[in-house]
Amino acid sequence: MRPRLMFPDADFSPAAPDTHHDLVEDLELHELWDGMARGDGRLHLIARTATLTPLTDPAAITHRQDVLADCLRDTTTARALYDLAEQAVTADQQITRVGARNPEVLLNQSLRALELFCGHLRRLSAFTAEHAHAFGSAALTRLCRLIREQLTGEYLGELETLLRRIGFDHGIIATAHLGEGNKSVGFRLQEPPSGKGRGSAAHRRLKRSGLSCTIRGQYEADWRALTSFRGRVLQVIADAATESAGNVRGFFTALRDELGFYIGCLNLAETLAESGLPICLPTPRPPAERALTAQDLHEPCLALRRRGPTVGNDITADATDLIVITGANGGGKTTFLRSVGVAHLMMQSGMFVTARALTASVTGGLHTHFRREEDHAMASGKLEEELIRMSAVADALHPGDLLLCNESFMSTNEREGSTIAAEIVQALTDSGVRVLFVTHLHDFAHRMLTERPARSLFLLAARGENGQRPFRLTPGAPSPTAHAADLYARIFGEPLDRPAEDRPEDRQT
Repeated sequence: MRPRLMFPDADFSPAAPDTHHDLVEDLELHELWDGMARGDGRLHLIARTATLTPLTDPAAITHRQDVLADCLRDTTTARALYDLAEQAVTADQQITRVGARNPEVLLNQSLRALELFCGHLRRLSAFTAEHAHAFGSAALTRLCRLIREQLTGEYLGELETLLRRIGFDHGIIATAHLGEGNKSVGFRLQEPPSGKGRGSAAHRRLKRSGLSCTIRGQYEADWRALTSFRGRVLQVIADAATESAGNVRGFFTALRDELGFYIGCLNLAETLAESGLPICLPTPRPPAERALTAQDLHEPCLALRRRGPTVGNDITADATDLIVITGANGGGKTTFLRSVGVAHLMMQSGMFVTARALTASVTGGLHTHFRREEDHAMASGKLEEELIRMSAVADALHPGDLLLCNESFMSTNEREGSTIAAEIVQALTDSGVRVLFVTHLHDFAHRMLTERPARSLFLLAARGENGQRPFRLTPGAPSPTAHAADLYARIFGEPLDRPAEDRPEDRQT
């Protein structure tokens, strides 16, 4: 019996790959994971694993979304089920285990674990019987049905009786026959005596037999022989008990870990609600559709860091290969770029996204190429460093992947940077890679506008009155004067759009 809450036909193992360092840094994913974990190291690992191993099948994404919808609908029940699994795993971890190969020691340890698990299985059975009606997803409905069918009161009662009997409080009965060299072979453990009643058939035969041998334990060799005999007899049942305990342990561990992903989502949803951010379950589409439409899309990592509200953006970019984002500094371009990247990772993890609505095609891989700060320890020039990183990104790209570029190739002059950017973007989009590019390279942006208008979208970061930033992006052609007002204010100390009568040089003296 497996939970199957993360995959319809596979287990989930929280072991995130130690890769994607640039992606984690560029999208500030630690903020997201911290918001999900709330200081719990295991929840942090689960969140990291889920987001860095995104799903690419819309049906698999919907499988998780349905479970998450159940959890969001009844957070109390979801958290109680997680706590039950966590308590079972924690109690098992407190059992003292000795790394011995002695079958009797292994049997005793396994019996203790199974006796402990029986109590938790009873609580789990009672819990799911009481709360099964709260779940509508196929995964949770299936889990409750399996628990109801397999963990009946009769079954658990028989299991507890069996565990008491194979504790061998009344001795061990085994049969064997003589083999080559008069050695005992074919050991077989018989049904143990119960301490009352007639006992098993083997027990009755032994009681009628007049043949017996008593080991008094006066010599060490006697004890070694007896220990060896018990070990050979108990080996099979010790192995079976150890395997059974491991199976139950694995079930509770898997249930805890898989529910842990959804508990992390609940933690995140509660924190984002405090900042006033909307959430929704997105609609995943196949890669070939090139879908990307969002209403009021926010960047959750920024909201988590600031602990306050953020500004959302709308985007309609279906059937586009390239999105070029230009405009004033500090206008929200990088934030928007991150919001698209994080939304894809959250969607393909089976999570909600921070938007009122989102429909997007799944991507086979998400990659970033962000401008880096100056590093005096670099062994090469800034442009060379950018090209080396882009070469590594290009080697990892496949058709259907998504690349986020943030002010790439700004370390050289306008003409050279624009030429490099245009040639790279042209090659990538022609090979089926989708590109979002934040840039101040007007020549590059204008070239894309003139050469690729049909399958491209151009967004402009607005500049409000008096230099204020509304942090909203709107469709708009790139302009070579996008920064003129900012430069004027920086040089002359006052906004360019200040009324003429308020300028010192225009006042009457």
